[in-house]
Amino acid sequence: MKDIQEKMNYCLNCKIKPCSNKGCPLGNDIPEFIKLAKEEKIEEAYATISKTSVLPGICGRVCPHMKQCEGSCVRGIKGSPVDIGTIESYIFDKAMEQGLSLKKIYEKYSSEENKQEKEILKCKKVAIIGGGPAGLTCAAFLAKEGIKVTIYEKYDSLGGILAHGIPDFRLSNQVVEKTINNILELGIKVEYKKELGKNLDLEKLKQKYDAVFLSTGANKSAKMGVEGENLKGVYGGNELLEKDMHPDYNGKTVAVIGGGNVAMDCARTIQRKGAKEVLIIYRRAEEQMPAEKKEIEEAKKEGVKFVFQNNIVKIIGNEKVEKVELIKTKLIKKEGETREVPVNIDGSNYSIDVDYIIMALGGTVSDETLTLGLTLNKWGNILVDEKYQTSDTKIFAGGDLAGTKGTVAWAARSGREAAKNIKKFCQSFLKMS
Repeated sequence: MKDIQEKMNYCLNCKIKPCSNKGCPLGNDIPEFIKLAKEEKIEEAYATISKTSVLPGICGRVCPHMKQCEGSCVRGIKGSPVDIGTIESYIFDKAMEQGLSLKKIYEKYSSEENKQEKEILKCKKVAIIGGGPAGLTCAAFLAKEGIKVTIYEKYDSLGGILAHGIPDFRLSNQVVEKTINNILELGIKVEYKKELGKNLDLEKLKQKYDAVFLSTGANKSAKMGVEGENLKGVYGGNELLEKDMHPDYNGKTVAVIGGGNVAMDCARTIQRKGAKEVLIIYRRAEEQMPAEKKEIEEAKKEGVKFVFQNNIVKIIGNEKVEKVELIKTKLIKKEGETREVPVNIDGSNYSIDVDYIIMALGGTVSDETLTLGLTLNKWGNILVDEKYQTSDTKIFAGGDLAGTKGTVAWAARSGREAAKNIKKFCQSFLKMS
């Protein structure tokens, strides 16, 4: 308790709140919830967070804080920033210990006007496809407004990437379960083992519900398009983490390609599963890695090796992976570019022996998305407007599926903002009737 109190006392309670206004994708009132927690007003602190977020126990643990809230902290200009993530997690954990819940908080702090609105909106129904951070957040904020919500989930449990993508050593299943149960207590229904294109029909959902929110993510691993990529022993990082179907790594050398948090999660997971050597190969320099710095440092401590400024030329092998050919790169500043780009150095090719290659280069949407009849953007994501509305006005989309920035907080923000617009959409039909 003394340690967390010191962390909270370190906050200056800035009036300009750059951590909230500039750093936090959700716009959480960070100085306010820290101030209330410091005064041991956990209920009020939790109520403050719950105005903007329903995932504090998760965001507090897995957000890239230095790229978001803590990176904008005034304290960080001349020293270390406030440990916002730990404080946010602490508030959620204490709230759960004290028997608080979103249901109780929303009921207690709801205005009379809001109660009247909820009564009117009770007749409206919304379907949410996908129970990850965007879907869960959208569901919670709709249910808060009195709208009846049903989540359709392809697995037999909710969470999306939270449960099927982030390793337990970074985010415990217990925290995920508490968060999900807390959200479902708002009266949200769930239909498990339901997947679009298989046993779930979008047109039928449109007939049954007033609006549909798509949040199935973009968890199909991107490919490089290099020779040998289809050899046995080449895996997609997203699928490995999601399905937890790993080969036997004992005594093997594994190369992980990529520089984001998925690459770190894959490498650290594989290291734990007994690999002889795990290499992360990244075509840029360490300081350009999109992964959170603390995740990079943790990977190094655990024995993962890094090969910077190297690019893959081809994967070599007869039927399965045997080697990977690499080429060294140099970083140059091109005209009109703000970031240095890697350029291959002619003649610097060499090969190394590897047993497995994991592609952790980001995700793309599933093939089923292409059959939904919705307009896509140039990257293959579902095209949405500023209201998160698709080319079909009854269908909204968010999270990775709609090309949102790839963090839990950004996905949650898209779910929350979509919920606001879905509510307005439902209200417009009430006024017309």
